Amino acid sequence: MAPLRLSSGPARWFVLAAVLLALVVLALTVPVPTPLELRDRVAALGAWAPMAFLLVHTVAATTPVPRTAFSLSAGLLFGPWTGLTLCLVASVVSAAAGFAISRRLGGRAVERLGPGRVRMLEERLSSRGLLAVVSARFVPFIPFAPLNYTFGVTSVRWRHYLVGTAIGLVPGTSAVVLLGDAATGSVSPSMLAVFVVSGTLGVIGVALCARTPAADTAEEA
Repeated sequence: MAPLRLSSGPARWFVLAAVLLALVVLALTVPVPTPLELRDRVAALGAWAPMAFLLVHTVAATTPVPRTAFSLSAGLLFGPWTGLTLCLVASVVSAAAGFAISRRLGGRAVERLGPGRVRMLEERLSSRGLLAVVSARFVPFIPFAPLNYTFGVTSVRWRHYLVGTAIGLVPGTSAVVLLGDAATGSVSPSMLAVFVVSGTLGVIGVALCARTPAADTAEEA
C-alpha cells in the first residue's frame, strides 16, 4: 500500500483544515493575556528578560531575519524607551559584527573588481562617508544584514559606519517600536517627538546625499 502523499490535493486540504481547527480550538480554550498583562509578566522576570532579548536580537540580526518582528516585540514587551534602546544596541552590535566579518574575509575586494556599478558604489560610499551610511540605513526596503556585509567590502571608515548606522536606524526603528507600544493602548508623546524629529532629519540627509556630487565627480568637472 503506497503511503499517503501530503502533496496530493485531498491530503493537503485535510492537513490545512486540521491545523485551522486546532488553532480555533486553542483560541477558544487557552486564555490569551492582554498586551499589558504580557508586559507585566515580562517585567516580573527582572533583568533577565531584556538581556535575553538583546542576545537573541543581536544574533538574529546578523542573518536575513527581518528586524521588524523584534522592534514590534520590544515596544510591546518593554515600552518605547527601553524597547528602542534594546533594538538600537542589538542592531548596531550586529551591524558591527557583519561589517567586521565581511571586511576580514573579503578585504578590499571591491577595489579590484574593475569599472562598473560596483566601483561607482565604492566611490560614492567612500567619498560621502557618514552621510552615505545614514541615507542607506534610512531606506526601509534595503535588507539590514546584507547591507552590513556590503559595507564591509568598501572603504567606508569604521567610525562613519557605526555612527551612520546608529543615526540612520533611529527613524524606522522608533516608528516600529511605537507601533508595538501602541498595542498596549498608550503612546509616549516624547517618543513620538523623537520619531518626527529623527525622521525629518533623515529625509534631509537623503536629499543632501542625492544632490551633493561625489568628490571624484566634482574634481573631474
